[in-house]
Amino acid sequence: MLELKSDTSWVELGRLVVATEYDIVSVRQFIRYQAKLLQMGIVDQTRITTAVSELLRNMYNYAGGGEVLIESGIVDEQLAMIVTCSDKGSGIENLELAMSDGYTSGTGMGYGLPGAKRLVDRFEIVTEINEGTTVRLMKWK
Repeated sequence: MLELKSDTSWVELGRLVVATEYDIVSVRQFIRYQAKLLQMGIVDQTRITTAVSELLRNMYNYAGGGEVLIESGIVDEQLAMIVTCSDKGSGIENLELAMSDGYTSGTGMGYGLPGAKRLVDRFEIVTEINEGTTVRLMKWK
């Protein structure tokens, strides 16, 4: 899978596989639970859960699933929940276009990636054609 640079001081909270629609629900519940444990407010719990849900839906619909790594750690001197979603799909052909509001390569409304980016404090993405896509979201506590 494509890698994004990680911090070795981050604490792994969970590593989950998305292979079915049920897995999407399970990961959403796990994210919300972990955000609550990190004492995030209800608005931030909802933001990180919604952002991850958008990524999971894309991962499932376009790549057939993937893996989600949930961590916590210090980023830019802030306690953060860090969620990394990786798949081995076909990759995103035009990342700039995919990050624009309203663009969809399928039947969705086209707010997945840009919408997720707006809901979090940091958004990182790497994609390679025929290799897959990795997206990392960070939400400060």
